[in-house]
Amino acid sequence: MASRRWWRLAGRRVDLDGDHRWLDAPMCGPGPVGATWLRAEAERLGGLVREDVSGGGLLSSMSVLDGAGFRAAGLDQAVRHFYEHTACWRMEAWAQWSALFQPGGELVSRLFGRRVQQLALPTRPLDVARGIDSRVVHLMNASGEQYAAGWLRTLSATGEFVYSGCYSARLLPGSDQPSVHVAFPLESGNVQVFLRPSVQADGSLVLSSPSGAFGGDGAYVTVRDGRGAYAARVPIHERFHVYRDHRGVLRTDHELRLYRALALRLHYRMELA
Repeated sequence: MASRRWWRLAGRRVDLDGDHRWLDAPMCGPGPVGATWLRAEAERLGGLVREDVSGGGLLSSMSVLDGAGFRAAGLDQAVRHFYEHTACWRMEAWAQWSALFQPGGELVSRLFGRRVQQLALPTRPLDVARGIDSRVVHLMNASGEQYAAGWLRTLSATGEFVYSGCYSARLLPGSDQPSVHVAFPLESGNVQVFLRPSVQADGSLVLSSPSGAFGGDGAYVTVRDGRGAYAARVPIHERFHVYRDHRGVLRTDHELRLYRALALRLHYRMELA
């Protein structure tokens, strides 16, 4: 409750059914998040959850991101396959915090992330030493088409949730380039990231959430209470570089910054299951 009051003061009032519909994303009720939001979100939008997606991806096709600054046809085929058939891939992960931010990350993970089973960022290398299990489920609309995907990632050693996110493509106001939209549901709110896609000369993919004005690519916190909905842009910036190395192994370098300061580096190694 206190956190929602803070974001109400720090943010601006938004109309999630009108001008700010681009910020409309799943939220949760009280208690741990985990995978509880999936069925509620499908019912809210008049669709259903499809769990039998053995070859399912975060996006139905990377071409849904085609726009002024991106063409899926230029992607390395392994990179494209990962996003279109994510459930077919296994992941190993390594994490390294900067010395300045590691204590804060540990505090947030212990007091918040593990308790609510959401955004429980690994703070020590051994946390992810046994790997991360991932499960992909699809949110289907009334016409039977995938409009979003839930990506549920848990620690292999303990089964604890690390992330539970809703992935889709979304066009921001006034933009001619669709973004990758990721929403992490929380109680009566969520954290959302809009990532700008670009294809590199070697076919690798870069997804970035730069700094900028409200309404552009970046990170947002949205909350809802009895008075309405409120949203604030937050100074968290991410960069993902998805590529094949010289041995043909698919990898991702992930940087998370607070303002310009590097807080966390994550590295993922992916292989077909």
